[in-house]
Amino acid sequence: MTKKRVVHYINQFYAGIGGEEKADTTPFKEDGQKGPGVGINGAISENAEIVGTVVCGDSYFNENPEAINEVLEMIKSFEPDLVIAGPAFNAGRYGVAAGAVATAVIEQLGIPAVAGMYEENPGVDMYKKVPYIVQTGNSAATMRKAIPAMANVVNKILTEQELDPTTDGYFERHRKNFFTEDRGSKRAVDMLVKKLAGEEFKTEYPMPDFDNVEPGKAIADLSKAKIAIVTSGGIVPAGNPDHIESSSASKYGRYDISGVEDLKEGEYETAHGGHDPVYANEDADRVIPVDVLREKEKNGEIGELHNFFYSTVGNGTAVASAKAYAAEIAKDLQEHNVDAVVLTST
Repeated sequence: MTKKRVVHYINQFYAGIGGEEKADTTPFKEDGQKGPGVGINGAISENAEIVGTVVCGDSYFNENPEAINEVLEMIKSFEPDLVIAGPAFNAGRYGVAAGAVATAVIEQLGIPAVAGMYEENPGVDMYKKVPYIVQTGNSAATMRKAIPAMANVVNKILTEQELDPTTDGYFERHRKNFFTEDRGSKRAVDMLVKKLAGEEFKTEYPMPDFDNVEPGKAIADLSKAKIAIVTSGGIVPAGNPDHIESSSASKYGRYDISGVEDLKEGEYETAHGGHDPVYANEDADRVIPVDVLREKEKNGEIGELHNFFYSTVGNGTAVASAKAYAAEIAKDLQEHNVDAVVLTST
């Protein structure tokens, strides 16, 4: 049997070029496998071979609309039967790029595509309805589990086997009509009876879980309001005294800015690992506007700026962790009679 041809899309990090400092890498292609492609190739070797790898830096892809066309042309040149993107885990820009590439491959080239991401990666919600996006862990530490999970879906597609999102571990793409012996009303009653009896049952129509937050009331008079700053941009005093991680942060920091008029270079920096830190380190006010809020304080436009700001890193940080930090920060803000919060990211 002739093996199917597969192309693998990865970012600059997994290509071994570098991290954030190389995120502007322009698209290029190479024959064969690189990075995680070596392991994936071994897991699909009975049915296929990764004949080529296409690489693009995360920043370049997300900042240049023409990048998708460049990548598609390179993928096309290998004449693939299927395309794999990632796994991107919880890396947001990588996930968005992988999802965009996989979607374009299906819609424009008519070729099946498989990606891999963590459930909180923004690429999942943006693109899960088109490509197969296999659920992975939060970070590359789960690579050994991600590779066989993605390879399973790839092998089933290539051998034309039936796929199921529950058993094969990918995010549900779209619903299909099906026929059963029992009509809907009977199936619904059967589920209700099982639920009332405390028995296990499976719904045929799982509802999405929306996390809606009711907006707070507008501040009636800002000139009397106490304002605080909370950021996921990772701004910390120089040296990062609390050792907040550059990705998947396990903590947040609370920092005193009493009497601080401006966040000067060398005194403050960013701990964030998901963007180029040069401009934030040069002037941290670009991430948290202490200088502007001090001006408004002096001009009487706001009552006062809270003496502390709160900072963590949003890069790869789990939603559950972020909610826990928010609860602690909110309690502290209430205890200090803060009226409103300026929330900034990167």
